[in-house]
Amino acid sequence: MTVIGTAFWALKYPEDAEEEVARPECDLLAGPCNWSTPEGQWQVSLTPQAGKAGQHLYALTVETPNAPDRFLAVLRGRSMYMGEYPVPLKQESATHFQAEFEAPLCATGSEMVWQIDLQSGQQPLGSVSPILFFQAKM
Repeated sequence: MTVIGTAFWALKYPEDAEEEVARPECDLLAGPCNWSTPEGQWQVSLTPQAGKAGQHLYALTVETPNAPDRFLAVLRGRSMYMGEYPVPLKQESATHFQAEFEAPLCATGSEMVWQIDLQSGQQPLGSVSPILFFQAKM
């Protein structure tokens, strides 16, 4: 019985260890977020864009060490759950990606905190990145 439990723990541990690693947070509206991976340097920046009254438009720029397949930024609510919004990133050069999107706001509040998770298709890329977030305001 102990051998089976140990074998099960050994099979589960690497996956669980990745989830338990504390990641720093980075407010994208305070400035670009930078981090290093074994592949190279990453940089993510977010810039508010002019739009119609009530719109919350943003331009997201991502510099990567290499081009992920089907590169997405997924918006997820941090202050409240409002679903997930995939934002496809358009490749501008070998390592430069960009997207423009509108951040939804909750009808019951004037401020919403969003987290942006980077993905290659359905595969998360965030195990070594900081937690990327921003606050959309009315």
